[in-house]
Amino acid sequence: MWPPIYQVNSFTARPFTGNPAGVCILTGRKSDRWMQNAAREMNVSETAFLREQDDGYSLRWFTPVVEVELCGHATLAAAHILWETGRLKRNDTARFHTRSGLLTAERDGAWIRMDFPAEPEKETAPPPGLAEALGVRPVYVGRNRFDYLVQVETEREIRDMKPDFTRLAAVPSRGFIVTSRSRSREFDFVSRFFAPSVGVPEDPVTGSAHCCLAPFWEKKLGKSRMNSFQASARSGIVLVETAGDRVVIAGQAVTILKGEIIETSAGK
Repeated sequence: MWPPIYQVNSFTARPFTGNPAGVCILTGRKSDRWMQNAAREMNVSETAFLREQDDGYSLRWFTPVVEVELCGHATLAAAHILWETGRLKRNDTARFHTRSGLLTAERDGAWIRMDFPAEPEKETAPPPGLAEALGVRPVYVGRNRFDYLVQVETEREIRDMKPDFTRLAAVPSRGFIVTSRSRSREFDFVSRFFAPSVGVPEDPVTGSAHCCLAPFWEKKLGKSRMNSFQASARSGIVLVETAGDRVVIAGQAVTILKGEIIETSAGK
């Protein structure tokens, strides 16, 4: 049986916006090489690989070049597909066993709410060349185990950014979150995310970055529930709620493509 594969736009309810993710439901064991090759073939920022087990699904995420330890938009896409295809009933909780522990997702009307670990940053000295590579004037720089977080003064700076991806890829880090308060009353904060060293120059909407953004802006704004906007060319909306060492990340999703991976002997 050929593995079914889907492409889902996450953190949006409109086709051709949000963040595209691949979702492959494995019908048997596959090697790391096979999954990496399939992710390279999909050529989106992350492809999720699901394998059913007794108490949920194992879940792994691959960019076109590497496996990553945490990915929000592909988890959202995976949960969406499990409900859309009837593998889970509407009121069932999606349970994912990952390199970042157990992650769960539940439906809330048209939205999907995911329970993720908080990944707060700590203030740090910016590495040499970071501001120049990003093309911004930081007012704060922090870092967690995955990424640098860079706060700038205005949303306009974020929207006008034109990073030097070659220089940025030379800075040791999975990625770079750039954020500011929103100028719109609709949103509390805005952000963009760049990860050229793992094959994703700019990620359109980044769930895992909000594991850092949520506790950061909670301290700044004094509120636990916030609406955020990721200001990439495709853009997307992420709702967050802090809860101690966890962050609830909510978004919508829409399926764009579905098909099957025709098996070959190569890379199994």
